[in-house]
Amino acid sequence: MFGKRVRLFKLLGFEVRIDWSWIIIAILIAWSLSTGLFPFHYKNLSTQTYWLMGIVGAAGLFLSIIAHEFCHSLVARKYELPMKGITLFIFGGVAEMGEEAPSPKAEFMMAAVGPLSSIVIALIFFAIYTVGKGSFSEPINGVVGYLASINAILAGFNLVPAFPLDGGRMLRSALWGWKNNIRWATRVSANIGNGFGIFMIIFGVFHVLTGNFVGGMWWFLIGMFIQGAAKAAYQQLVTRKALQGEPVERFMKTEIVTVQPSVSLQELIENYVYRHHFKMFPMVEDSNKLLGCVTTKQVKAMPCDEWSKTEVRDVATRCSGKNTIHPKADAVEALSRMKRNDASRLMVTEGDKIVGIIALKVKDLLDFLSLKVELEKA
Repeated sequence: MFGKRVRLFKLLGFEVRIDWSWIIIAILIAWSLSTGLFPFHYKNLSTQTYWLMGIVGAAGLFLSIIAHEFCHSLVARKYELPMKGITLFIFGGVAEMGEEAPSPKAEFMMAAVGPLSSIVIALIFFAIYTVGKGSFSEPINGVVGYLASINAILAGFNLVPAFPLDGGRMLRSALWGWKNNIRWATRVSANIGNGFGIFMIIFGVFHVLTGNFVGGMWWFLIGMFIQGAAKAAYQQLVTRKALQGEPVERFMKTEIVTVQPSVSLQELIENYVYRHHFKMFPMVEDSNKLLGCVTTKQVKAMPCDEWSKTEVRDVATRCSGKNTIHPKADAVEALSRMKRNDASRLMVTEGDKIVGIIALKVKDLLDFLSLKVELEKA
């Protein structure tokens, strides 16, 4: 879902990050507010005032979305679900969970708190707007009124029972509890989400054809996003269910490309990275004892003119639960660990020895998934 992300801050143990796409939406929101909405409702103000209102309004929306996602994250923490953090991207924000909810109740509570938080925020801003009518200046009250209405709209939109919106997750939890079949519940709610996405795409095209190009394009893009996210959510669940109970050793590669500690970074790039096209290499001694690993990211952090004088041992990182896994571990745990740590490969170890590598793009893993899903359609 995400491209380049930048960490903004950490609060209550959760990292808040911003995807570069958010900059696009922030600029567009500020522009549309300052040149469209606010001038339409509040006449005879200066251009600078409209732009200030637009920027403050966009910032208020930014904080509202963070509060919405924080509520999701806090409930997830209550149910002991690992959280990677919160990322703001072009269509809003998402609280990134490392695993699926453990029960229908947990799923419902995590989903329901989102719209509820937006309703509470909307009521708070509406109360401030009502009280401030006689005392606040027109620009201030205009921004507060906008934040009250936009949070109410966000709450209503998120209650639509179309996965992956919060309403769709609430629907999935109800279906899951009814049939005790999360795969079936996900397929049904994802199909509704897919249909809702198609409806929004058609709605957007209609607006474009009738002259509302900007509004139509936004409906079209949001519809595309919902449709794609609904399909991806179901595929992700099918993958997890298919791999559940399968050991890592079934999918690991035993032909491992390793590197010695004394190899220079220049040699690593030329004879390993360019030849094998991996981004991570285990660092071992002659006895195949695992000492750590080196990544292209670590090499990139070094100046190019230092590569020939720097050895792998100087930049390699130690082994930990973030980059290693036992061969008897569940393959789902391997996928979850890679997802939590943004890694495409894990080293499979027994004691201090490396016995294999498991990667997200292992052909045997993909073949297994294809066959199992085809034979066990539900």
